[in-house]
Amino acid sequence: MCHVIVTCRSMLWTLLSIVVAFAELIAFMSADWLIGKAKPSSSDEVDNRTGGPQEPYRPTLGIYGRCTRISHMQFSRRDTLCGPYAENFSEIASGFWQATAIFLAMGIMILCTVAFVSVFTMCVQSIMKKSIFNVCGLLQGIAGLFLILGLILYPAGWGCQKAISYCGPYASAYKLGDCSLGWAFYTAIGGTVLTFICAVFSAQAEIATSSDKVQEEIEEGKNLICLL
Repeated sequence: MCHVIVTCRSMLWTLLSIVVAFAELIAFMSADWLIGKAKPSSSDEVDNRTGGPQEPYRPTLGIYGRCTRISHMQFSRRDTLCGPYAENFSEIASGFWQATAIFLAMGIMILCTVAFVSVFTMCVQSIMKKSIFNVCGLLQGIAGLFLILGLILYPAGWGCQKAISYCGPYASAYKLGDCSLGWAFYTAIGGTVLTFICAVFSAQAEIATSSDKVQEEIEEGKNLICLL
């Protein structure tokens, strides 16, 4: 018989697992990993909001995407265009970024799988006599290692020609040059930290769902068990 068991700790672990998976996925897909050096706008370019000249803008560069401004000569304005600069994996700007993409993709796939499974832990607490929380916690730890490898390798690609075109000639491996780090990089780091927190917290979710109070509720014949 399926017993629906909901506790504060198990629910918090489930929510964190889902948030971490989405955070890493959004960061990976974003073009805001590097913020390039400021590029001045022409004096005849008009800001659509203020009607005055546009301020200098800073293009952004991601692992496989970028955001830049394109000119509309007829209207004397520029629009921001975002999209992938690499049409396939081999066109990613650096071998280090290719490795980063592989490691991050593997970690994100594991996190998304765990996030999906975590939703069903209210009904299923074990698989082949193994705690599903412990299994998911182990997978989250492995995903965290993949994410760390990807984030360590990413700065090694700052010396590629693509990065130099955004960050200036002084950009090199682990040196930003005229660029700065964007929110996607910090989100990926924060998501990695939360991944390890989830891995550790999965043990608390297991303890909460197998406590004596839960067993007493089961013995009383209750199918829906909610504990604070």
